[in-house]
Amino acid sequence: MTTKKTKLELTWPGKEERPKLEPRILIEHPNKSYHAATRREGDLFDNMLIKGDNLLALKALEADYAGSIKCVFIDPPYNTGSAFEHYDDGLEHSLWLSLMRDRLELLRRLLDDAGIIWITIDDNEAHYLKVLCDEIFGRYNFVSNVIWEKSDSPKMDSKYFSSRHDHVLVYAKNIENASIARIVDSEAPSHFNKVDAEGRKYYTKPLRAMGSGDDTREARPTLFFPLTAPDGSEILPMRPDGVEGRWRWSASKVAKEAERIEWVNGRSGWSPYYRIYAEGSTGRPPETIWRHDEVGSNRTSKIEVQALFQGIEPFTTPKPERLIQRVLDVTTQPGELVLDSFAGSGTTGAVAHKMGRRWIMVEIGDHAETHIVPRLRKVIDGEDQGGISEAVEWKGGGGFRYYTLAPSLLEKDRWGNWVIAREYNGAMLAEAMCKHLGFTYAPSQDEAEYWRHGQSSETDFLYVTTQSLTHEALRLLSEEVGPLRTLMICAKAFSRKSGCLPEPDLPEDTLHHSHQMRMGSRRLFAERGGSARSGTRTGRQRGAAFRCRGGGPSQWLRPIP
Repeated sequence: MTTKKTKLELTWPGKEERPKLEPRILIEHPNKSYHAATRREGDLFDNMLIKGDNLLALKALEADYAGSIKCVFIDPPYNTGSAFEHYDDGLEHSLWLSLMRDRLELLRRLLDDAGIIWITIDDNEAHYLKVLCDEIFGRYNFVSNVIWEKSDSPKMDSKYFSSRHDHVLVYAKNIENASIARIVDSEAPSHFNKVDAEGRKYYTKPLRAMGSGDDTREARPTLFFPLTAPDGSEILPMRPDGVEGRWRWSASKVAKEAERIEWVNGRSGWSPYYRIYAEGSTGRPPETIWRHDEVGSNRTSKIEVQALFQGIEPFTTPKPERLIQRVLDVTTQPGELVLDSFAGSGTTGAVAHKMGRRWIMVEIGDHAETHIVPRLRKVIDGEDQGGISEAVEWKGGGGFRYYTLAPSLLEKDRWGNWVIAREYNGAMLAEAMCKHLGFTYAPSQDEAEYWRHGQSSETDFLYVTTQSLTHEALRLLSEEVGPLRTLMICAKAFSRKSGCLPEPDLPEDTLHHSHQMRMGSRRLFAERGGSARSGTRTGRQRGAAFRCRGGGPSQWLRPIP
């Protein structure tokens, strides 16, 4: 008996196992953040460097940055089995696939709807990664496989082939909204090999249409007409096979732009050509082979980082700055947001900073401090004049904030009970509960509204407290919230007076039991699952998360939906 497959997919041992991710909060370390001494117009200061596991960091970013990233560039471990000091680059194949799948799914959610992701990889995993990305992003969102010439010379000790390239897989989140900019060269390419009387460079193309499939008079009859050659003869657009062809331009355009037409007297007689000027060019589309003399090689990048990290063991697998510059040139505009969750030596952030893009980088290793922070300080101070600095006229400026991931919100006490981690102070706890419950952490600056720790809309707020709330405290909160706003409260406990809080009839799925989180004598509660019938309750409720709305006792107590 055969099983009918419903979809084509890549499978591997452990594919169905998915980590349960806790949305952590980020803790800034001002002593490691860095900003230029003076502010200039256009400088960017809200860039982020996060030290920590990139899977947890991406989850931490999701609430605030989902749909906001214009370009993701990642240089993940290649899974070659080679021993790199800063990376676990020899993961068993199925573990590597799971590692990449979990991170790519989060990266896709972070991408803007017009966003594009670039992933460097070598032949060891490139083809598996292509199939995996097809599954995550959709085959229709595949943009290209760029071949980067990473080596500028052959390896003479290679047993079979000397590998000189890496792959750069390019996917769009939504191919209909994505765009790739054309490359505009600062100097005219070599095929602009003519100069007019005013010194402008140009090249020529035949005015007769060729090889387009509709290059006949029959296909475009209005484009078949005579032109007058310099000797006064009339020239028609005849194909070499004797079939009547057509011109590229209409008669009106020929008359309007006659100065762009050049006549060449060849063996077959006079032929008209038209000029294409360099300054009028809109550029060329990026090609799928990026040569080392255009975007740099491994040798280039090692020279760049050795100049930056004198006295420090350099990162062994950096990417050249010109490679990242090409990616950002064709994908982003100044001010747009770039993310690299395998930051390595920090090249992506350094290049994005010099190009006026906002950036977020994540790195788990100690080189976040030993390599990336010193490098970015030099960029900000204008001391890094290597890489693309001269090309973009970089003089320094801007800044970044340094973050680490908060510990897990929960830990076990000595009796094996789950409690709130002791590292959490009041502000951290409020921010964490906002992230867990889908609120934006936005503490009120008005002391009278101390209960506004977070909000999900203009009228819906969150209050987190480790206190036990009395019936009187809840009543006062209800009056302050008012009838047009709602407040979700996470508290240690609250009490009800018998008969004072009648509950209206509610659908069974709107009332929920509490899931407790203890911290010593403190308990916080979030509603999850279960159901209860309406009716009057009495006594002390050991903690709850619930909504309250002002306007009267029959309206103000509401369980979490």
